[in-house]
Amino acid sequence: MPASCCRTDYDALFDERMARSQLAAYRRRGADRHTRDLIAALEAEGIEDATLLDIGGGIGAIQVDLLAAGAASSMDVDASHAYLAAARLEAERRGFGQRAAHRYGDFVELGDEVGPADVVTLDRVICCYPDMLALVGASVSHARRLYGLIYPVDRWWIRAAAAVGNLGLRVLGRSFRIHIHATRAVDELVRSHGFERRTSRQWVVWQMVVYRSGSVNQSVGGSAPDASGMAKANVLPCPELCSSQILPPCCVRISAQMARPSPLPGSWLVCGAL
Repeated sequence: MPASCCRTDYDALFDERMARSQLAAYRRRGADRHTRDLIAALEAEGIEDATLLDIGGGIGAIQVDLLAAGAASSMDVDASHAYLAAARLEAERRGFGQRAAHRYGDFVELGDEVGPADVVTLDRVICCYPDMLALVGASVSHARRLYGLIYPVDRWWIRAAAAVGNLGLRVLGRSFRIHIHATRAVDELVRSHGFERRTSRQWVVWQMVVYRSGSVNQSVGGSAPDASGMAKANVLPCPELCSSQILPPCCVRISAQMARPSPLPGSWLVCGAL
């Protein structure tokens, strides 16, 4: 996958070595505490016979744990071939091969090729994607009932650490960047789709939030996620290239009400190094 302002080579960073290491750790100790809390919050809302769409699902911890807890099926969409292979291997090892589907690609670009699900999760995913509006908008549009997120807390020192990390990635020639998106912007976007916050928790770096649809017509179950009956994704245009040398190459311009001011006059943006 070629690197550009709008396309990140996730395979270069999330490679086979990282996937093997994380899968081995999961098999020894289970999901880490942040993911465990997200899974527990979703289970508390009820996931029996639900369909799951796990975007950027990594080695598949959320998928297999929710399938084991009673979910009907899962769809894993990931832009890392190594992570997809690991998730598929773990699902088969746990006996869920027939209930777990896997799809390679950028979820925003796939759009109408992926169907809706009762539960949609993004565990430490939106911090890996430059266009928060497109990713969160498209993913929450796919959620019938529950929407779960883990992403960085919006603090100045986390943004500073991300800026240093992005500088190192640039020196190494990597296209991947860390993106610290404004918590208020994420929350307002999810709520604008008719969801209400049900559970939230903050740690030093990460925060976990589970939202539930406010619609009384949301039902659990139905067919596994596919292209039929899909809610059209709210996909925004490709982000513009920022000209400032102190910022990573990809920035997302959004409204003044949902972002922080940019060092560039007249610009508003969300990116990993403000």
